[in-house]
Amino acid sequence: MSTSDKKTVYDLPPSAKLVYKVLEYNDQLTQQQIATESRLPPRTVRFALSELKSVGVVEEEISFADARQRLYNLPNSESGQSE
Repeated sequence: MSTSDKKTVYDLPPSAKLVYKVLEYNDQLTQQQIATESRLPPRTVRFALSELKSVGVVEEEISFADARQRLYNLPNSESGQSE
């Protein structure tokens, strides 16, 4: 995670920080998977994801397995895992 990302995430609500950490430890997750992992209500997860997307630290993709669902991940999660 870059220094600017740390500063950006630091200024977000606690729920967004938790969702960011859950995504940091997992490659890609759906909203439901994030809610299960974080133990946050789905509505709170939606809010946290919208906050994270608005500052550009989370990417959203369409799931090929189920086009009704979205997958969320950190932009550099493939290369930044071992830092």
